Amino acid sequence: MAEKANQFGQFNLKKEVIDALSAIGFYEPTAVQAKLIPDVLQGRDVVGQSQTGSGKTHTFLIPILNQLEQDNEYVQAVITTPSRELAAQITKAMKEFSNQLNTDISISEFVGGTDKQRQIKQLENHQPQIVIGTPGRIKDLVESGSLKLHAVHTLVVDEADMTLDMGFLNEVDYIAGAMPEGLQTLVFSATMPEKLKPFLKKYLDNPHFEAIPVSTVIADTIDNWLLATKSKDKNDIIYQVLTIGNPYLALVFANTKERAKEISSFLRGHGLKVAEIHGDIEPRERRRVMKAIQNLEYQYVVATDLAARGIDIEGVSHVINDDIPAELEFFVHRVGRTGRNGLPGLAITLYGPDEENEVAELEALGITFKAKQIKGNEIIDVKDRRARVQRVATTKKLDSTMVGMVKKKKKNVKPGYKRRIKNAIQRKNQMDRRISQRQEMRATRKANKQRGEH
Repeated sequence: MAEKANQFGQFNLKKEVIDALSAIGFYEPTAVQAKLIPDVLQGRDVVGQSQTGSGKTHTFLIPILNQLEQDNEYVQAVITTPSRELAAQITKAMKEFSNQLNTDISISEFVGGTDKQRQIKQLENHQPQIVIGTPGRIKDLVESGSLKLHAVHTLVVDEADMTLDMGFLNEVDYIAGAMPEGLQTLVFSATMPEKLKPFLKKYLDNPHFEAIPVSTVIADTIDNWLLATKSKDKNDIIYQVLTIGNPYLALVFANTKERAKEISSFLRGHGLKVAEIHGDIEPRERRRVMKAIQNLEYQYVVATDLAARGIDIEGVSHVINDDIPAELEFFVHRVGRTGRNGLPGLAITLYGPDEENEVAELEALGITFKAKQIKGNEIIDVKDRRARVQRVATTKKLDSTMVGMVKKKKKNVKPGYKRRIKNAIQRKNQMDRRISQRQEMRATRKANKQRGEH
């Protein structure tokens, strides 16, 4: 049987690197890899705007290992990430890859919440060739004089927008400033905020900018469902979806920590064993929970977007969005947790009647949905989701007072809010009728009185 050809050979990589890629099952580059690896190998600065699941991690790992000077024991590449989980994920990928090269490559992971003094002692004896870590800890080690960055070839800033959001850009600025001129800088980001642009201008020299469209990173192995909540309790709907579907591993996303806690508590109260991942979970506990999830001790995980951006959980069969995320780009991060490596996946997004605009924006990004509803104990197709919207559009507009009432109600969406709004409208109409009747009666009495005077 002929050996499968490795398409990474088109990049003129070292033979041992191509063999290592084959050993870990990488034969065909993704869109972001095909577009950016040639430029990275030529030493150009690049900015890659791509989402989770697009293969961006190996877009920088492959060139770094291909160009590493294995006999030189100094720091040659630094990779910063905004979260400890993402640092661990990249370190794991780098070690799996480098282990196939049959040579000793020194890789160190430096993140907050670990023993800094121990790391300082280790650095006194030995400088790693590749550093992966969070900006705060790397900056601390550089500031103390322990980590030497004077000969670094490549700086990678991964998840740059999340780095900015979490307030770590100043630390990355400090780290970059400790590196030599002629540094190659690679920046990867899901979005490109304006506040990130001064950093790019400061450290990147005529970079190749490449945006990989959203449509290329939602795998066609994912079934993407849209489930109307109407006036039903969302906790009940999530429980129904989880128990109807019997997922291998389900990841439920909430927009806030408070909502994640509420969903977890509800599901546990109904007998499900649930793991929680959000900002209020201590790092040590989060690591323990992650290990337990990897060991398949949990079938259900409730998380905030931290998990979508910084944690790679294997074997997710179902993703459930409790709500459409405030940042629509996060939708792709969430959905990208399932349907990976050619496996089938199911993404179910719950939405209320006041979220049609958000759904339309996602559809404008090239995301397609299948409309569904729960009937009895099964999830069935909805013939035309837009029919209701069109009917609403043709109804009589509310007056300004009622518009205010409706908006006020919608700010705090709870079960039964549609009924309460409907009742409020009925009360307003009744009041309007009474006022109108009184005005007519007054007008009649006044007319009768005037006729009597004449």
